[in-house]
Order: sequence, then structure tokens, then C-alpha cells
Amino acid sequence: MKELTEVRTLKEGRYVVMDEEPCVIMSITTSKPGKHGAAKARIEGMGVFDSQKRTAIQPVTAKLYVPVIERKSGQVLSVSSDAAQVMDLGNYSTIEIEIPVELKGKGKIEPGKEIPFLHYEGKYKIDIK
Repeated sequence: MKELTEVRTLKEGRYVVMDEEPCVIMSITTSKPGKHGAAKARIEGMGVFDSQKRTAIQPVTAKLYVPVIERKSGQVLSVSSDAAQVMDLGNYSTIEIEIPVELKGKGKIEPGKEIPFLHYEGKYKIDIK
């Protein structure tokens, strides 16, 4: 699910859809309006699920999509070498989520523990800082 919003209302740290992928806004800079043109905004973002850098240049009056990313909680049922089986505590469904490289072998993801995760249009990501 996503909503339309004007570029001028976006702020750093919020989400925006760039190249059909939800991104966290890392920086946003605006230029002054010129003699024959409107003010433009340069948005630099990092993909939430794929960690790729993306850039968009749009007029500040243009509309972009803002993704509605759900922050959920789940209980780890089992852990394999690169994925964890997690039960969503909201609807008790079971999902398979890939374990990020920085969390492997740290003891933060073990069976029985409760972990936060992000969900957007069929994509999941463990959200442990």
C-alpha cells in the first residue's frame, strides 16, 4: 500500500518509493526557482529491502508515492544457516525471513526470542538495530 504526497513535504529519515522500491530518505536538497523554472528537489535514498542507493530529481510540486511499511513483531520458531522461520504475533502466520549478514552468529536471533520486522507488499526484513 502506498500514498501520494508532494515532494516539498518529504523529510530525511522518512520513506519514499524510488524505482518501484521503498527507500529511506538519506538527504534532500532543494534549489531556488529560476527565471523560467520551478524549484527542484534532489532526493537521495537507500533501499529498505535491498540497501541500494537511489537518487531522484523532481520539482517540489511533483507528487511521489510514500510506502506504508508495517512494523510488526514475531517469535522466532527456528533458525537455519541464512534464514529464520518467524511467527507473526498479530495473525499467527508463519513466514521465512532472511537473516542479515551483520546479525549472523551474534546470538540475537534464536528460537523462542521475539524480534521486530518490517513488512511491505510481500517483502520482509528483520529490523534489529
